Amino acid sequence: MPHPDLMPIGVFARRSGLTSSALRFYADSGLLPPTEVDPASGYRYYGADQVERATALRRLREIAMPLTAVEAVLDAGPDEASQLIDEHVARVLGHAVAAQRAAVLIKSSLGDAPTVPIAALKGPVLADAVEQILTATARDPDLPVLGGLRIEVDPQEVTLTATDRYRLSTRTLVPVEPATAPWAATVDGDELRAAAAEVRRSPLVHVGATPHGIRLRMADREDRHCRLLPDEFPDHRLMLASLPGATTRATVPKDLLLRALEEHPDEHLTLLVTGRGVNVLTAKADQEHHDVLLPAAVTGAPLRISFRLTTLYPAVSTAIGPDVMLDLRGHDQPVTIRSADRGDLTTLTMPIDPARTPA
Repeated sequence: MPHPDLMPIGVFARRSGLTSSALRFYADSGLLPPTEVDPASGYRYYGADQVERATALRRLREIAMPLTAVEAVLDAGPDEASQLIDEHVARVLGHAVAAQRAAVLIKSSLGDAPTVPIAALKGPVLADAVEQILTATARDPDLPVLGGLRIEVDPQEVTLTATDRYRLSTRTLVPVEPATAPWAATVDGDELRAAAAEVRRSPLVHVGATPHGIRLRMADREDRHCRLLPDEFPDHRLMLASLPGATTRATVPKDLLLRALEEHPDEHLTLLVTGRGVNVLTAKADQEHHDVLLPAAVTGAPLRISFRLTTLYPAVSTAIGPDVMLDLRGHDQPVTIRSADRGDLTTLTMPIDPARTPA
């Protein structure tokens, strides 16, 4: 007779979330042998102390981890197990990205689908723009389009736009060769990011549209393909058109502002913009001894406005040139961050209400 504290396989299956057949498989493979097997009936019995291992085994298999790797994780200490899981996930993601790229190439070749020329751009300029604008993307399983880069083409310019709902970045490029017709679509941001290194090393990149993606053609290099995202991109043009005019404008040295943000002690901060300059405060009133006053050319009314550091810093860091221009509309309105010497890169950043941030 089995020990009364042991569970028959059916009960253990319900406790662990594994099926009885899976438990038999894992027992036979040596990963999860039962505590006891009835020699007469062959019934398998498990102990309560095996539930944790069985649950971990199930979860590892749910992320498609092979049995040999599962065994290594189960038998490892916490640090080594964590590293093994990270390495497995990195491999899975790498395979998924490779599969996506291959799928775009396969779909673009089905039925000899033509590539429609969109524009020709300087490779280093295009790579810079892609990397700058993609800082405003977000990974949201419910809204995958927020991970994409919107490309809009007309005969005179190519406009790149991205938004994570808290920031919006847009940059306009002048094509080397004018486009023959207007074109617009949202392209997968991860695939563009992966292609940026090759694009940067190419003096000229010909961008073409296929039914399911774009093709980046470069001399002496293999074509790169990036898939299109089907969901509708947020109506950023309407948002830009509906913005009120700036009531305060401040032009600040970019390196000094970045240094103040990097050394800031809090995850939230406040800018106090006056005729004296831009004062970088924390979002907490009792910590204003951390103030940093930056020289700035300021016009308009004084304004106090707060931000999350993780929202403001990327917007400033991607600005072009030695100075950034802040167009301010009020403490609860989007701020436009522009390069003071070049207006083709524009970022909108949402402020926060400091009263609603956690203490």
